[in-house]
Amino acid sequence: MISVAEAEARVVAALRPTGPETVSIAEAAGRVLVAAAIAKFDQPPAPVSAMDGYAVRAEDVANVPATLRVIGTSPAGHPFTGKVGEGEAVRIFTGGVVPDGADAIAIQEDADAGAHSVVIKSSAKPGRHIRKAALDFAKGSVLAPAGKRLTARDVALLAAGDVASISVRRKPVIAFAATGDELSRPGEARKQGGIVASSGYGLAEMIARWGGTARDLGIFPDTAEAIARIADADADLIVTLGGASVGDHDLVRKALGPKGFVLDFWKVAMRPGKPLIFGKLCDTPLLGLPGNPVSSLVCAMLFLKPAIAAMLGTSANTKPMTAKLLRELPANDQRQDYLRARSEIRGGELYVEPFIVQDSSMLSILAQADVLVLRAPQAAAARTGDCVDILMLE
Repeated sequence: MISVAEAEARVVAALRPTGPETVSIAEAAGRVLVAAAIAKFDQPPAPVSAMDGYAVRAEDVANVPATLRVIGTSPAGHPFTGKVGEGEAVRIFTGGVVPDGADAIAIQEDADAGAHSVVIKSSAKPGRHIRKAALDFAKGSVLAPAGKRLTARDVALLAAGDVASISVRRKPVIAFAATGDELSRPGEARKQGGIVASSGYGLAEMIARWGGTARDLGIFPDTAEAIARIADADADLIVTLGGASVGDHDLVRKALGPKGFVLDFWKVAMRPGKPLIFGKLCDTPLLGLPGNPVSSLVCAMLFLKPAIAAMLGTSANTKPMTAKLLRELPANDQRQDYLRARSEIRGGELYVEPFIVQDSSMLSILAQADVLVLRAPQAAAARTGDCVDILMLE
């Protein structure tokens, strides 16, 4: 068996970033930039008012009250085209362009408006309540660097910079197939002695969340002929669910060998998820996850997530955090353990309580958990209050 760290490193090393594609800004959230996004103009493009009020010359309101003649208006989107001279003012609204000659805004709360004049009751220094041109960003500024996964906030920023379309990494296509005579879809007639296939639904959601495109190839019966058809999948990475162990019906390696599958490694010193396969099916990487649903989903978090990140040219960001234990744990054996646990905040500190039952078939425990507690190989027994490494599940 190899270590989890070595297994992850070998998976990541076998993958390359996908090529670029152009998408509209409306489709950009969650995508990874190939090249930096550059602002096409200044924001704001001209000095604008930050308040409703009057555009004035600061020297005209140095001594108040001051009566000024109102010569026009400047609402947002309709600039006043004249110039503010001595003793003059322009009615202005938030976002309105500050007219030539004016260098301050007297807010409307400090003004008494007449028919054609206004009395300013409070002085305003030069620049008061004015947003300078390019206050937010200037033309040519980098709004988001290459390699960044765009958030909703980034998308709003790029739109403000007049970026209508961007070059992003193509979403890697992850084709996955479940294997097993015992499996049926939810809502279908149950096979005798069978169970409902579940891992694929969680896996598809994880793939989408991590930036890939999930392609469900279906359920394949336990025959070499059927499983060999997985080799026909058109994908950047193929994932199998089940058939990765050593039983008579664990046929993934046997069935795909004649189709060009070359094994990189098998068996990882971890729990859950020891029977993990990785290799190449001709030129396509293949990750064989265990059949137990908890094992498959935990292994997806540890190996498929960084694999997708590598194809997007980013990092999976799976660095552990630390928390304190709420119950004792026994000494660990030679495998790295990932214990499902619940977390809570006590006195400003993060605490975790691993579930007592950790059977790899129990999805209910995984659904209730919000963290995984990491136990290194040969870790000594841990006491209540000891610090442990954890991975957040969400």
